[in-house]
Amino acid sequence: MPSESQIPTASQAASRRFATRLALFYGTLFGLVGTHLPFFTVWLKAVGIDSSWIGIISAVPSVTRFTVLPFITGLAERRQAVRGALIIAGFATALGFAVIGTQHVPLVVFAVYAATCCLWTSMTPLTDAYALRGVARYGLNYGPLRLWGSAAFVVGALACGLLVEVIAARHLIWVIASVAALGALVSLGLQPLGHPKPAAAASHGAKALLRDRGFLAIIAASALIQGSHAAYYVFASIAWQQSGLGGLTIAGLWSLGVLAEIVVFALSPRFKLQPSLLVVIAAFCAVARWSITAQDPPIAILAVVQLAHGLTFGLTMVGTMSLLVRHVPIHMMARAQGYLAACTGIVSSAASISSGVIFASYGQGVYYVMAAMALSGGIIMWLARHRLIAVSSEVDAGSR
Repeated sequence: MPSESQIPTASQAASRRFATRLALFYGTLFGLVGTHLPFFTVWLKAVGIDSSWIGIISAVPSVTRFTVLPFITGLAERRQAVRGALIIAGFATALGFAVIGTQHVPLVVFAVYAATCCLWTSMTPLTDAYALRGVARYGLNYGPLRLWGSAAFVVGALACGLLVEVIAARHLIWVIASVAALGALVSLGLQPLGHPKPAAAASHGAKALLRDRGFLAIIAASALIQGSHAAYYVFASIAWQQSGLGGLTIAGLWSLGVLAEIVVFALSPRFKLQPSLLVVIAAFCAVARWSITAQDPPIAILAVVQLAHGLTFGLTMVGTMSLLVRHVPIHMMARAQGYLAACTGIVSSAASISSGVIFASYGQGVYYVMAAMALSGGIIMWLARHRLIAVSSEVDAGSR
C-alpha cells in the first residue's frame, strides 16, 4: 500500500496528467480553427467555387450551432458520455474534411461540410463541459488550460500561412484535414472522469427569460456585434489575397487579432466600467473598424485595425458574460447561454449568406453593412443600459 506521503503525490500526478492532456487537446481543437477560419474560404475560391456559394457554405457552422449542436450536447450529457462524444466527433470531423478535399462541386462540398459541422461545432462546448468536470475534480484553474487553445490558434494560422507560400491554395484542405486528424488521435488520451450525478432541471421560469426585455437586449446586442464579424471571417483572407498580400502576411494579420483578444481577456478583471458600457464601447469600435476596413487600407493601417479585434470581439464577450451573470438567475444560466448561442448563430448565418451576395457585387463595401449591424447592437445596448444597471444594483443589494 502507498504511504500517506505518497497519496498527495499520486493525486498531483493525476492532476498534472489530466491538465497536460486537456491542454494538448485544446491546442489541437483551436489549432484546427486557426487553420480553417483564415484559409478554408481561400481553398474554396481556389477550387473554383464562386462568392455566393462561399457565403452559403461558410454559414453552415453558425446554422448547426442553433439547430444540431444543442441536440448533440444534450444527448452526450444524458448518456453520460462526454468523453466518448468528443472522440467520435473528433474522428468524424477528420473524416469529413478528408472527404471534402476530394470534392469540388459546390453542392457536394456544402452537403459534406454540413454533415461534418454537425459534430465539429459541438466539440468546443463538449470540451468545456469535460474541462469543468476535471477542474472541479482536481482543483485546477480553467483559464490556464483554455489559454493553450488561443495560443494554438495563432500557431495554426501562422503555420498555414507559411505553407501557403510553398504549396498551391487548392491543397490547403489537406492541412486542415491533417490537423483534424491529429486532434482525433489526441482525443484518445483524454482521461475518463466518471459519471457525475445528473442535476435536476429547473421546473419553471425558463420561458420568463424570453419575456425579459433586459435579457433580450443583451442577446440581441451581442448577436449583432458578434455577427458583424461575418464578412471578416468569410472574406478577409480572399480580399487580402486579391490585394496582393502573401499567405504569411495574412496569417500574421489574423494572429494580431487573436493576440489582442487574449490581452483583453487577461486584463478584463481590472475593468471598472459597467458591463453595458463595455458592450457599447465594443460596438462603436466595431463601427470604426469595419468602416476603415471597407476602404481597403494599406498594410500598416490594416495591422493597427486588426488589433481592434480585442475590443470588437473580446470586449463584447467580456461585457456580455458579465451582464448575464448579473441579470440571469444562476439556476437559469445554462438556458440563457443556449438562447444566446442560438441568437448569435441565427444572426451570424444570415450575415454570412448575405455577405456572399454583397461581396460578389460590391467587394469591400460589404463592411459598411457589418458596421451598420454593429451600430444597431450598440444602440440596443445603449437604450437598455439603465434597465440593466438598475437590475445589477438590485442584485448587488440583495447579495449584501
